[in-house]
Amino acid sequence: MAMLSFEQKYRVRGGTLLGGDLFDFWVGPFYVGFFGVTTIFFSLIGTLLIVYGAAIGPTWNLWQISIAPPDLKYGLGIAPMREGGLWQAITVCALGAFFSWALRQAEISRKLGMGLHIPVAYSFAVFAYFSLVVIRPVLLGAWGHGFPYGILSHLDWVSNVGYQYLHFHYNPAHMIAITFFFTNALALAMHGSLVLSALNPKAGEVVKGAEHENTFFRDIVGYSIGTLGIHRLGLFLALSAAFWSAVCIIISGPFWTRGWPEWWTWWLDLPIWR
Repeated sequence: MAMLSFEQKYRVRGGTLLGGDLFDFWVGPFYVGFFGVTTIFFSLIGTLLIVYGAAIGPTWNLWQISIAPPDLKYGLGIAPMREGGLWQAITVCALGAFFSWALRQAEISRKLGMGLHIPVAYSFAVFAYFSLVVIRPVLLGAWGHGFPYGILSHLDWVSNVGYQYLHFHYNPAHMIAITFFFTNALALAMHGSLVLSALNPKAGEVVKGAEHENTFFRDIVGYSIGTLGIHRLGLFLALSAAFWSAVCIIISGPFWTRGWPEWWTWWLDLPIWR
C-alpha cells in the first residue's frame, strides 16, 4: 500500500505488445492489458474443465482426483473428451495462461523501462512444463506420455517414469539439475541470512550496509561476489536448475531407452583403467 503514493508516476501509456490503447488499462493496482485478459480467460476455462473432470470422475477427494492423458493408441491425435480429450483441452488452457502471463510481464517491463529479465526467467519455468506435456510426448509419438493432472497420480507418474529407467538419479542431466537446485537453495539461504543480519541488528545498534556484508564474506571465504553479483548468480542458478530439469526428462525415452546406470559404462571403458 505504501507504493500507491508514487504508483501513478509509472502508469504510462504504451508498451503494449498487442491490443494498443484498447486493452491498456488497470483494475485497481493491477495492470491488465490484452494478455491479462487472455490469462484470465484461459485460467477460468482450464479451472472449469478441471472441475468438470472431477465431476465425471469417481471421487471428489482432492488427493485422488486425476485427469489422465489419452491412451497411447490415440497417438498425437485428438481423443474423445472422456478418454483424454479433457486432458488435452486443459493443457491448451494451461499453456495459453502461462504464455499470456509471460507476455503480460513483458508489457509491464516495457512500461517501466526495465529489461526483460523477469519474463525471460519465468519462461524457463514454462519451458519445463512445455517439455513435459508437449516436447517429450511429440518426440515419443503420443500424448499419452504426458503426466496426469492430479496430486497422487502425478506423483505415481514421476515414480513410474523413474523406475522405467531403472534408476533415474543416474541420469546425468538430472544430476546437473539437482546440483543447481541445491546450490540455488544454498545461495538464497546465504544471501537472505546475510541481508537480515545486516538490516535487522540488535536493539541499539545501527543498521549495517553493503560494506559490512562484503566484509563478512571476504573474512569467511576470502571473496564477496557483491550485491549485484549475488542476484546475477541467483538468476543463473535458478534458470539452470529449470533448464536441466527439462533436459533430463526430454532425453529419457526419445534419446535413451535403457536404464540410466548403463549410460555410465563409458566410464569403465576409459583407458586410464587399463
